[in-house]
Amino acid sequence: MFEPDLSGRSVLLTGAAGFIGSHLLRRLLAAGATVHATSREVRPIGEPALHWHQIDLTNEAAVDEMVRLTKPHLIFHLASHVAGARDLALVLPTFHANLASTLYLLTAAAKVGCERLVLTGSLEEPEDQTPPASPYAAAKAAAASYARMFHLLYGTPVVLARLFMVYGPAQRDVRKLVPYVILSLLQGGEVKLSSGARPVDWVYVDDVVEGLLRLAVTEGVEGRRIDLGSGRLVTVREVVEKLYGLLAPGAELELGGLPDRPHEQVRAADVEATEDLLGWRPRVGLEKGLRATVDYYRRQHEAGRRR
Repeated sequence: MFEPDLSGRSVLLTGAAGFIGSHLLRRLLAAGATVHATSREVRPIGEPALHWHQIDLTNEAAVDEMVRLTKPHLIFHLASHVAGARDLALVLPTFHANLASTLYLLTAAAKVGCERLVLTGSLEEPEDQTPPASPYAAAKAAAASYARMFHLLYGTPVVLARLFMVYGPAQRDVRKLVPYVILSLLQGGEVKLSSGARPVDWVYVDDVVEGLLRLAVTEGVEGRRIDLGSGRLVTVREVVEKLYGLLAPGAELELGGLPDRPHEQVRAADVEATEDLLGWRPRVGLEKGLRATVDYYRRQHEAGRRR
């Protein structure tokens, strides 16, 4: 396990209460960092090295003040409105949550200065001149373009982490495929899925967190977009079959109850390039990661039943 020494370092972590953010938060504290963590909600006071900030990241003045007061050495921007739907109603909320907030943070960091700013992108971002296929993809692609501009014009030490399909314990949005299927099977509910034909690059959350930490401290990666994925494509159907095998062996799997989303991205991470730059490769295979995730949700489910 990669264990950087962040003693004496001030870290700003947006989205710290989210799925990936909560895992990263624990690693940052274990590394000795003083963490300024943001959340939309009031959070309880924890250990001395953790300072929660209740903030609306779509408020430019609030973001500017927070960065100016905390003066972080490192910034991780994980806060995001994650929705893959194509609905028109998502365009403006996604713009504000994913693009405007990123611009405010980039601007504040450029004024105050920092050692590294890690932005999280997505496999949904299109390549070349391909149009984005969702409001989420459009906002993430635009945020990446602005980040590269800030690096080019203002020397902002920003690096882009292109995240692939992250899964693992404690995923907060239980509408996502892996927790949705697991909880549906544990609770005896109906599992409604699309055709399952889409090939996806799945990556375990602990591996992603290690990649983010390496991006924060590795020299010479500023201005780059770096993949954090497994490099392997596995269809949704195959993942669901593995979950059925762990939780409901012999049960009939029905697919096609929901329509497939149009224009889905199919892309595998360039793991070799990432290893060359960061010395990082994912360590947790899909079978091991799914088993750990199932074990987590099974424990949560059983604890809930006892209560």
